[in-house]
Amino acid sequence: MTILDLIVSDLYAELKFKKQLIPISQLEHSVLFERTSYSLSERIRNSSSGIITEHKRRSPSKPNINLNTSIHEVAQGYEKAGASGMSVLTNTKYFGGSLDDLTLARAATQLPLLRKEFIIDEYQILEAKAYGADAILLIAACLSRNEIKSFSETAQKLGLEVLLEVHNQEELDKAVMPSLNLIGVNNRNLKTFQVSLETSKHLVDQIPNEFVKISESGISDISAVKELKKVGFDGFLMGEHFMKTENPGLSAQQFIQQL
Repeated sequence: MTILDLIVSDLYAELKFKKQLIPISQLEHSVLFERTSYSLSERIRNSSSGIITEHKRRSPSKPNINLNTSIHEVAQGYEKAGASGMSVLTNTKYFGGSLDDLTLARAATQLPLLRKEFIIDEYQILEAKAYGADAILLIAACLSRNEIKSFSETAQKLGLEVLLEVHNQEELDKAVMPSLNLIGVNNRNLKTFQVSLETSKHLVDQIPNEFVKISESGISDISAVKELKKVGFDGFLMGEHFMKTENPGLSAQQFIQQL
């Protein structure tokens, strides 16, 4: 069983409990449910850097990325830095995040917020809307084509954008559809956790140009961003590079200024 299998298995059990605790009607009556979302895709298209920053405390491969930050300060720092958007990890068991992180970030910034979670149920999309997200992540590796279609169409009806994440040609082929806004290539192999930017370079031309093209994971220097931009990527999701420093916002600011 891979780490992805474990995460998904745990989520099914967690969601069964959460649905009993917080019914859908309660999510739909959230103060944030009726807000107009910011467009992550538009921000990236109109950005000179295309950098999507992230708040992530830990991961299965790195148990201590940054456990001491205030997400309120990090979000404000990222906005000041000129980021195009901010990804917020909401998975608790494996990444140390929560939906409260999403709401705290929403209160602190006007950046478009991406709920980064392993979405396997429509309930999680309603959660994303209720807690202040502007976009959701769908991971092709753990979803069927029908699930991707259903979930992405639900998100669009709620005014949320959709970033679809793929790792290879097979996932891309099964997942391209009109209800997506952005397509991301994850350079990290979810089975081995090895990272290679060649994954992005190999797939970029296979992504239709109507989608905003994002390269994810393993991006840690200016030259990598410039190289990926040159081959056709519009945005760059940088998870650990800023978070592993004492001041993620300042690190992002320095990085973006160099671009």
